[in-house]
Amino acid sequence: MDKLSDALLIESYTKAKEYKLSEDFIQLIEAEIDRRSLRKQMKKTS
Repeated sequence: MDKLSDALLIESYTKAKEYKLSEDFIQLIEAEIDRRSLRKQMKKTS
């Protein structure tokens, strides 16, 4: 996931939730979001 931009990672998370994809997949994205400290950025774009 290192190759995804922050914006694309957040968009991927949003779409994964929207399409109700696997909870394991969503958790992987959330872990990367936390690793990059992007939670605040996500709230601004919501």
